[in-house]
This record gives sequence, C-alpha cells and structure tokens, in this order.
Amino acid sequence: MRLLRNLGVISILTLVSRIAGLAREILTAARLGAGPVADTFFQAMTIPNTFRRVLAEGAFNAAFVPLYARQLEEKDRAEADRFASEALSFMATFTTLLVVAFQVFAPWLAYIFFPGRIGDPDGMMLAVLLLQIMMPYLLAMVVTALISGGLNSNGRFAAAAGAPVLLNVAMIGVLLFDLGPPEELVIWLAASVTASGVMQVALLWTVAMRAGLHLRLLPPKLTARVKRLIALGIPGALAASAMQVNIVVTSSIATLEEGARSWLNYAERLYQLPLGMIGIAMGIALLPNLTRRFRSGDEKGGHFAMNRAIEIALALTLPASFAFLAIPELITAGLYQRGEFTQLDTSNTAIVLAIAGLGLPAFVLVKVLAPGFFAREDTKTPMRFALAAVAVNFVLALTLFFGGLGFVGLAIASSLAGWVNAGLLAITLRARGLLRVDTRLMGALPRLLLASLIMAGTVWLLAGLVPGLVATALPLPGLSWQNLTSLGLVVFAGLAVFGGAGLALGAIKPSELAEALKPQRTSKTLPASDSRD
Repeated sequence: MRLLRNLGVISILTLVSRIAGLAREILTAARLGAGPVADTFFQAMTIPNTFRRVLAEGAFNAAFVPLYARQLEEKDRAEADRFASEALSFMATFTTLLVVAFQVFAPWLAYIFFPGRIGDPDGMMLAVLLLQIMMPYLLAMVVTALISGGLNSNGRFAAAAGAPVLLNVAMIGVLLFDLGPPEELVIWLAASVTASGVMQVALLWTVAMRAGLHLRLLPPKLTARVKRLIALGIPGALAASAMQVNIVVTSSIATLEEGARSWLNYAERLYQLPLGMIGIAMGIALLPNLTRRFRSGDEKGGHFAMNRAIEIALALTLPASFAFLAIPELITAGLYQRGEFTQLDTSNTAIVLAIAGLGLPAFVLVKVLAPGFFAREDTKTPMRFALAAVAVNFVLALTLFFGGLGFVGLAIASSLAGWVNAGLLAITLRARGLLRVDTRLMGALPRLLLASLIMAGTVWLLAGLVPGLVATALPLPGLSWQNLTSLGLVVFAGLAVFGGAGLALGAIKPSELAEALKPQRTSKTLPASDSRD
C-alpha cells in the first residue's frame, strides 16, 4: 500500500470538506456573529458531533477496521461482510436507543450542556429544540462510519473522505437564503445538519454496493465477533475521542461567558483545517497499513512507516502552527470580520487561535501515534492516556476559567491536555519498543522547526506592512475585502518562504518520502499486487 498516495486522496477530499466548512463558518459568522443565539447553536451542534467521534469514528477506526481486516485476511469477503452486517445492526440499534433517550431527556440534559442558559427560559427552550433536531444526525454518522471503515479496508478511500462535504453544502444552502432572524435561522441550520446525515448514508451505501460490499440490517445479536468489537471499541472510542471530550467540557463551561462559545468555535474551525487534512487523514491511512504490516510480520516496515508518518505530519503541521502564533489577528479578520462579526469578536477569536497554534502539533501527533497501539489491537493503553488528558483539561479549564482568565483559560487547558496525551503515547510506544525514532526523523525535525521559524518571522513582518499597502494601492469596496486580500497575499508569501527554506535546509524530500512509503518487498509482506493494498 502506498501510504502517501492514500494520504493524498484522503487529504485532498478532507481539505475540500474543510474548506467548505470554513466557507460555512464565514457565512455563519456574518449572519450570527458571536452572541447568545450563536453560542447556543454551536453548543447544540457539539453534542451529536462529540458522540459521533466517540461511537462512530473512534470505535470503528480503533476497533472495527483491524477486526474487519482480519476477516478479509483470514477468511473471505463474504465472511467479512457478514461481520460488518452484524456490527452495523448492533451499533444502529444501540445508537437509536441513545438518540431516543436524548429526545426524551433533552430538557434536563440541557442544564448540563448549556449552563449559561440557566435562568433564560427562551434560551433554554431554543437549546432543547436544537438538541432534539440534531441528535438523529448521530445515528446517520454511526452507519456512515461503519461503511467508511469497510471501504477503507478494501482500499477505497475517496467516497468516505468526501461524504462530509454534504454537511457543509446543506448548511451553506440554508445560509444563502434569508430565512428570518437568528432565532429562526438556527432552527433551519439544525434541520440541515440532520438532512445531510441522511444524504451521507445514501451516498456511501450506494458506493459500497457498487464496490461489492454486501451489507444488511440483521436482527441485533451479541455474537462473538460483536463482543470482540465492543471489547476493543469501548476503550478505543474513549482514546480516539479525547480531544472531543475536552471540547465538550470546555464548550459547556464557555456558555457561562457570553460570546465565548462562539469565539472558541470560530478558532476551532481554523485549526481543524490542518488537523483534519493531516492528522485525521494520516490516522485513517496509517491504521490499515500498520495493521497489515504487523499482522504479516513486517515489524521493520511498520516502524519505518510510523517514522515517515510523523515526518509528513510535522512537515505539514508546523508551518500552520507557527502561522497561528504569528498572525492570528490577520487570519481571523481576513476570514470572519464582516456582517455581525465585530472587531471585538476578531480580537478574542485571534487569542484562542494563537493558543491553539501551540497545541496543534500535539493534536496531530495523537492521530498519528494512536494507530501504533490500535494496529496491535491494544485500545486500553490509549484510553488510559486519553482519560488522563481529559482529567488534566477538566481541572485546568475550571481552575483557569473561574480563576479570572475566562475563555482564554479554556483554550490554554485544551492545548496543554493535547500535549499530555501526545507525550504519554510517544513515551509508552518508545518504552515498549513500538516506536523507534530513526536518524532521518531526528535530522528532519530541527530543519522543519527552523524553516517554520523563518516563515513565521516573514509573515509577521508582512502582516504589519501589507494591509496598509492594500488599502492604499487597491480600491477594494470595504474593510472586509481589504482584510481578505491582505491575508491571501501574506499566506501566499509565507508558503513560498517555507517551501524555499525547507528545500534549502533539506527539511523535506518528497521523492524520498514517496519511495520510503512503498511496501517492503519481503517474503513476509503482502504482495504488492493485492488490490486491497
């Protein structure tokens, strides 16, 4: 399997989805700004998304993919599809019960997830309604996660990576129409979220059938294979969703400060762009690769693939992290400051973005390091580390928020918790001999840091010069267009500088990466002609 090729497919389609998501957030910022209604909508959307990461992406990426791959390796496609159908039936039933419970108990659960709306009857009523409308989205995401896992294990990444675009398309469609004041607009947005889930299921089911995957809804049974899935999936889901648990904790606290939930959301959309493109894509592409290598006895190839995955991830992440630290205000103003989104919103969102820049490398490394455990069907160790990170985040979030830092303290807590998780994963992998850092990675890291530092210094200087030049030289209509144009020029210059510095310093050698990530041709390695690679 060419990890770099699969990473490219996933990353490009994920990038399309993230860009569409950014366009959605730009429109949302202009229509809703950062006030009580926006805070309530973003928090309501966080709940099904968090459970999606816990039950769908976390459980299936950590547990289902290795087990499904084993069925393909040891048995045949028909038996693998039988297992997938068993898993689908059980998880769909369980998730349906969970969704129904949320529909019934939403008025009471709102006191937990929306503490800032307590004492505001209208705000609490809106929170309950939005939560009830969007929770069925979770059921759709569980189904799409299983189908995506089956497609990925069979070497088909495109449809699964591209399906999330439908969410952004549906929401953008609503935002482009004048559907009333913010209180009414958010109800239409919530409905579009659930509708997009139905569309994603329909798309992936059609692709799976055409790819020869025969999935059926069976009477739910706790078969031996489903029990194994649950045993692996529970700790795996908790481990893979550590950052999401941190987000829901901090977001719930953030509702106590007006506007804070929105500022966190807008900053999150920006740092999720590189995280989704690199970290999540790398994790999805790396897990099947590592699983096959270690199952076939290719330990050396597995260590080599892990080192190259870390190298690629850092090469793509560090520039974004340094940019968030160097020019957060320019980035935020260029993308968001228009309509209902004010200068105050820009300043506060920029603070969160800069702090997130410090945590971004950790968030990405977690996505790259965790498959080192999952590929060996060890999901309990990452779970323990994830829970430790959640505990650190919770304690810091409460301490810093109520200690006077407010929303800034919440951002600091999330970034520090990310580094705790990444550090524990790396130390343990190395102690167990599962991660052997090679000389190539050790040599590339300082070069990547230096190239990123050169880029950061350049964009910081340009951020102080370019807006004035644009305002003088270009007759653009309005400050928002001037900010956007300035951002585009500075970012383009930064990419050019980083690319030039990286090549000059020898930090990145694409040809070597492409060659290194080819499967090792030994007697223990899967044949290169295997279509599942």
